[in-house]
Amino acid sequence: MFAQVFSAGLLGIDAFLITVETDLRMTQLPRWNMVGLPESSVKESKDRVLAAIKNSGYDFSFRKVTVNLAPAGTKKEGTAHDLPIAIALMSAAKLLSPKMSGKTLFVGELSLTGELRCIKGTLSIAMMAKAMNFENIVLPTQNAKEASIISDINVYGFDLLSDVALFLEGRSLKKPEENTEFMTAASKSTSCDERDFSDVYGQHQAKRAIEIAAAGGHNILLSGPPGSGKTMLASRIPKILPPLTIEESLETSKIYSIMGLMGNKSLLTKRPFRDPHHSVSNAGLIGGGTHPRPGEVSLAHNGVLFLDELPEFQRNVLELLRQPLESRRVTISRAQMSLTYPARFILVASCNPCPCGYHGHPRRECSCTVQQIHRYRAKLSGPLLDRIDLHIDVPPIVYEDMRGGKQVSEGSLEIAKRIINVRALQKERFLGKAIYLNAQMTTKMIEKNCLLDGASEKILKSSMDKFQLSARAVSRILKVSRTIADLEKSNTIGLDHILEAIQYRSFDCK
Repeated sequence: MFAQVFSAGLLGIDAFLITVETDLRMTQLPRWNMVGLPESSVKESKDRVLAAIKNSGYDFSFRKVTVNLAPAGTKKEGTAHDLPIAIALMSAAKLLSPKMSGKTLFVGELSLTGELRCIKGTLSIAMMAKAMNFENIVLPTQNAKEASIISDINVYGFDLLSDVALFLEGRSLKKPEENTEFMTAASKSTSCDERDFSDVYGQHQAKRAIEIAAAGGHNILLSGPPGSGKTMLASRIPKILPPLTIEESLETSKIYSIMGLMGNKSLLTKRPFRDPHHSVSNAGLIGGGTHPRPGEVSLAHNGVLFLDELPEFQRNVLELLRQPLESRRVTISRAQMSLTYPARFILVASCNPCPCGYHGHPRRECSCTVQQIHRYRAKLSGPLLDRIDLHIDVPPIVYEDMRGGKQVSEGSLEIAKRIINVRALQKERFLGKAIYLNAQMTTKMIEKNCLLDGASEKILKSSMDKFQLSARAVSRILKVSRTIADLEKSNTIGLDHILEAIQYRSFDCK
């Protein structure tokens, strides 16, 4: 007796279709065979599925069971196949006569009592189901809200296996899940964070550099003594970034979904802000592991990756950032597979000028030796620093900035309005291209959009010769100058724009 249903598995952040086939026979000795490269968690579904069927009130008496998960050449992981295996077994045993019309996909973990439990990667599964023209998805209630954000497909959430059986036979009615959470949450997403740039005393140059970085998607390094406000500035960057578009939200939410980090949300409505501790491992930052998973650089996709106290990170971990900073993706290769995760983020890093933090301080004496300072700075390699567009010194706060009467400082809302306008300009400039920010421009795009007059060309050439700038550094100066010109609502890059972009480069470490 044979039956088949459709399920889905995860490969990286994308889902793939799995056909669950079952064959039942009556034999003297019990036998359970599962084929199709199942991992241990999939093989263990035998006990969960059989107990769930019996505890749901069905008499399953077949002795020989064969389950095939096709395609047989792709490894299957996780517990999401419990429900489709149970439905296929019940259909083959004639315990269930599905009358539901349309192509239906099943995913869900089962408890021994027949309860459906939450799974990971629902959003990717729903997107795959829609792309393959499925009409219905049946899954646990906890995952229904997340899957229902995908339009043109019916999402049905259930709590019990017995409820699924009654629904498939047409003996109970259930409406598809509806979800409008993204639109309502997005409209409120800018009002709940109390951290504002108006709280930061002084630091006008640092605020200016951060505005440029946020407007054009540029990486930035903040260097200054302890207590100067580096972390305070960085933590306020998400509030000046534009809201996520629906496309960006889907991209980022897929990553969080397969990691099981969505919670009760169906989609992310705020740009991610990731700030891993400096003890993070290679796999924790970049991704990887025995079963490759995304790292912090992918969790920061379409948002901000903040590395506080940058020289305290292990050098070999920091060097792994070089590739994703250039290609904006991470490729993890293993013997059996190669997975690519997106990693398009703004890198915001902070560091002290020396181990004690007071080198160059106007009022405190540095206690570090020349060798200690050299070793400390040597933790940041030239190629890594070359990939950071803006290097800004954050000086110590003076008393007058904090207590000098009424403070006049722009709030995050005013800064965000300018950034949104500049990003709209960039979106129009790169319409039809695969990019939408100045920091993402290719060489040909730089040649087209970063035209300089004679004086600007002369100063850029002089800077390259004097400070021995690399070709990458010059390209990044041009990208930053394009953003500065956009903030000034200028169609052309002027001498002031190129000079400001040059001053944001660090010439101590190349």
